[in-house]
Amino acid sequence: MNSQEYKQFYDTVGALNGWDFSQIRCSSEGVEWDFYDQVSRLCTASDVLLDIGTGGGESLLSIASHAALLVGIDLSHTMVETARRNMQRTAISNVRFAQMEAESLSFPSEFFNIISCRHSPFHASETARVLMEDGVFLTQQVRECDKANLVQAFGRGQSLRPDGSLKEQYTKELQLAGFRNIHYAEYDAVEYYEREEDLIFLLKHTPIIPRFGQEEDDFRILQQFISDHRTDRGIRTNAARFMMIARR
Repeated sequence: MNSQEYKQFYDTVGALNGWDFSQIRCSSEGVEWDFYDQVSRLCTASDVLLDIGTGGGESLLSIASHAALLVGIDLSHTMVETARRNMQRTAISNVRFAQMEAESLSFPSEFFNIISCRHSPFHASETARVLMEDGVFLTQQVRECDKANLVQAFGRGQSLRPDGSLKEQYTKELQLAGFRNIHYAEYDAVEYYEREEDLIFLLKHTPIIPRFGQEEDDFRILQQFISDHRTDRGIRTNAARFMMIARR
């Protein structure tokens, strides 16, 4: 997807379900970290934190006690509305949400101590601009080999580039923006979707298989996929992620 297609998809799905995947029954083996746990471990009580692509804000709200002020931004206004509603259900007062493009951040230079970004595009030079000297940037992204058996079954996927391409791209961009001490980790975990409807929900509300449900053979292919990959634990696929941690 190009940036405009991504934004349109994101806004549409956000309006439909708020990106609420909480009802999906899915278990995993081999997940090596929890991203926002990693973020919270690097926070201090006096830090100001920016979360790029915050979605419904649930993850940011869960670590609110680890920093003085947390700001979540998202390119979708429907996501920001969802995040604000989620915050209203809590007693949290040190979190703010705003609609904003990652490539044009409306913050002063060197405003944040720590910046996080999970599964969302970011702009390295803008990220560097608003991060304090010696500040930390963390991002978790989806690897190209994610959901490999689904991509193979459908013959199309959100990324058909070689595995590692996005990591190399982001590494170069971060280096050019002045980041240093760039650390990298990855995993390729096994996922089991308990029910057919869990997998269908995932495919209809993410860009894993572009235009899922619009191609004539999609549900025939899906039924064959489920038959081929059903196990005692559920329908088997994979979740491949990488994480980068860098200092400015």
